[in-house]
Amino acid sequence: MAEHSPSPTPERAIYGFVLYVATYLLFGLYILWAYLPESWLTKLGITYLPQRFWVFAGPMYFCVTFLFVLFCYVSWNLLKTPPLNSMSTLTDQFARKAPEELQDRTSGGCVPPLGDIDITTVNRCLYLRHTNVEQLPVNK
Repeated sequence: MAEHSPSPTPERAIYGFVLYVATYLLFGLYILWAYLPESWLTKLGITYLPQRFWVFAGPMYFCVTFLFVLFCYVSWNLLKTPPLNSMSTLTDQFARKAPEELQDRTSGGCVPPLGDIDITTVNRCLYLRHTNVEQLPVNK
């Protein structure tokens, strides 16, 4: 078995179980802190607690921070996306151009070798299939 395998091992199972139990225990303590009156907590000997303001403010800060990070992530991706008229949206340095004799071939009995088809060939096959090129208007 690989050293860094994601498969379950006894150690990971124990860590997962401890984390599972600790999560429920901490959530239960949070709920008790939120709903029990201050006098009951003092009778139990629990005197050092954060202010009740943090019962609502903590989760709200977490939610707002999550939404802010999500907004920043989407904004960053939109900033890094090239414009639609950029050639990088059509091809990149890893493109493997198909041989010229295979690009214009639309039917045949064999599977052609793997390669990227040029965008002009794709447009010709998709949009000029049933029209005659000579009949198209020319912009002058």
